[in-house]
Amino acid sequence: MELISNLGMGFDTALTLTNLLYCLIGVFLGTAIGVLPGLGPTATIAMLLPVTFGLPPVSALIMLSGIYYGSQYGGSTTAILVNLPGEAASVVTSLDGYQMARNGQAGKALAAAAIGSFFAGTVATVLIALFAPPLADIALKFGPSEYFSLMVLGLVVAVVLAQGSLLHAIGMVILGLLFGLIGTDVNSGMARFTFDLPELADGISFVVIAMGMFGLGEIISNIEHESTRSVMVKKIEGLMPTRNDLKRIAAPILRGTALGSALGILPGSGNILGAFAAYSIEKKISKNKDQFGKGAIEGVAAPESANNAGAQTSFIPMLTLGIPSNPVMALMIGAMILQGIQPGPSVITEQPALFWGIIASMWIGNFFLIVLNLPMIGLWVRMIMVPYPLLFPAILSFCCIGVFSLNNATFDIYLIAISGVLGYIFGKLKCEPAPLLLGFILGPLMEEYLRRALVLSRGDATVFLTRPISATMLALSLVAIVIVLAPAVRKQRDIALQE
Repeated sequence: MELISNLGMGFDTALTLTNLLYCLIGVFLGTAIGVLPGLGPTATIAMLLPVTFGLPPVSALIMLSGIYYGSQYGGSTTAILVNLPGEAASVVTSLDGYQMARNGQAGKALAAAAIGSFFAGTVATVLIALFAPPLADIALKFGPSEYFSLMVLGLVVAVVLAQGSLLHAIGMVILGLLFGLIGTDVNSGMARFTFDLPELADGISFVVIAMGMFGLGEIISNIEHESTRSVMVKKIEGLMPTRNDLKRIAAPILRGTALGSALGILPGSGNILGAFAAYSIEKKISKNKDQFGKGAIEGVAAPESANNAGAQTSFIPMLTLGIPSNPVMALMIGAMILQGIQPGPSVITEQPALFWGIIASMWIGNFFLIVLNLPMIGLWVRMIMVPYPLLFPAILSFCCIGVFSLNNATFDIYLIAISGVLGYIFGKLKCEPAPLLLGFILGPLMEEYLRRALVLSRGDATVFLTRPISATMLALSLVAIVIVLAPAVRKQRDIALQE
């Protein structure tokens, strides 16, 4: 009964005219961003953070959430029609989706993707409503030492699951931690790493780092690699799947939803991993193995279901523990901090309307996405054909105006330019910026909890090992490091990355 009353409160919050409008704006922008290859939800949310500063907290987070799971829908459109995934997780969808489009079945492929996404998103939201509150209740028993160890575990797992070189990932986390230390020490009042620049006394804004690394860095990279995009299908027909099609996609959607929901909770790119795993399983157990790679509808439904389920269950650790499972969730935590909300298990007790409002908005957003994706497919097709040289100046201007509006400081524009260049250089060096962002977000919080734990224990550092939960999480961190450093595991990891 408590769950029903909480969901009732959530729908009361989400169904206000203002929140409905921002939910619609979020999923519309998310779909558009997913359709436009090369931008993605991370860069978009980073660029929109200044806009959310003036919004009510619930409206801001509902809109940002809609952008994230909406982009998972939109990414499948370009994967199917252009063989150019708008999102990394849509790479698998393009394998059979594009072949279906070439065979004149683009409508069926888009319908299968939409149905699978809607079902998976709905089920994943139910899982959030069921499992997030108990997890938050457990986390409320955490003390400073447990929180510190939890954040250490989060960073370690993010490093282990990061793409590219393990050494690069460790270096990026350390760099993020160092960036997070810039500014005035709260306890001593001493300036740290400010180089006598008064503009750095309050530290580097999270918005500047996120917008520069992901927004400007992506723009520079896209300009360098911009190529002409040709749409395979100008007119989409046959959007209504047949009874046989529905029969073929029913089981793959169920399996993809279950797999994606489980993997989405993991730190790293759980939704991407879920999409690949769901496709591999269907390819092995399907009765139509010979059609995979040539236009199997199961090869579209399963990964899209896993992708969207994983995208939504990734909210569980963010909402309950304050630990981001991917770069987008790190940005969501940054948005909460901008709104004056302390991320973590206290959100569900101190901000119940916010917590349950976000969950309820996910059901509403999934319904909006069905309405937006299929009837408006003609609009998305035209958007794909917009030349990038016409898009990036507007995006660049929006970034500069947004970051300037936060503090009315031109210094922040210089910082975002430097961050953008660094983001581009890191991309060239195959250094993924996501671990840096996680380090930047978690670094100050880790320092705070470390100091609290040592003050409460009167300087006894063994408190992290004598408290069972803290010791368990540190042990898991050590196990994760040992496993990934094992020669056999490292060799297999390097082979997989090369492939």
